[in-house]
Order: sequence, then C-alpha cells, then structure tokens
Amino acid sequence: MIERIETGIAPSSAPISDAVRAGRHLWLVAIAEDPESGKIVAGGIEAQARRCIQNLEIALHAAGGTLRNLVMVQIFLVDSADAAGMNAVYREYFTEQPFPVRATVVVKELLARGLRIEITATAVLD
Repeated sequence: MIERIETGIAPSSAPISDAVRAGRHLWLVAIAEDPESGKIVAGGIEAQARRCIQNLEIALHAAGGTLRNLVMVQIFLVDSADAAGMNAVYREYFTEQPFPVRATVVVKELLARGLRIEITATAVLD
C-alpha cells in the first residue's frame, strides 16, 4: 500500500507529494523553499542546502523517521562551484557512519526560479 505523507514542504503549485511511503520505504524530495512563506530562501548555496536538509527532516519526522534513516541521497546543483558550500552544510547534518549513499549531479537548471539545489532521498524506516 502506498501512503502519501503530508508535511507542507512540497511546492503547492506542483502536482507532487511531499513524501511517499510504501511499507518501510520512504521516498522524499526537498527544495530550498521556506514552508511558512512559500518562497525560495535567499543567501546562496549554504542557505539553500540547509533549508533542503531541514525540509527532509520535516518529512522524515512526519513519517516517524530521522536523517539516520536515509539510505540514498541524490543532490542536483545548478553550478559545480556550489559543491564545496553544499558539502560544508551536508557535513553539519551527516556526522555519523554509515553515511547515506550519495550522488551529486550538476544540471543546466532547476524548475523553480532562483533554486540552486534540489535533493531527493530514500529512507528505510524502523
């Protein structure tokens, strides 16, 4: 059975779910949108990466998990020069082994204007 996890972090303008759970598996997507204002956060890659990870935490918490439940993270950046700033923020949140498996991809652009990063992730819940 597939269950939609509603958290308020997905853009309301898009026909997407915040997170979807099937059994113990959870699939998530996060952008650097402030859930209260609905606006993309300002402040460069560090601020956007932080907001993305915080949004992942919100969705994981709503499903009964934490960042420790992540097994796979895929990061999409619009500029390879942002990798260092993104990695610095990533290290703030992922400090214990085993780290999630991760892929980082540079893309031409992301759909939302001003967006520098988007993260998709897969978690296994207890």
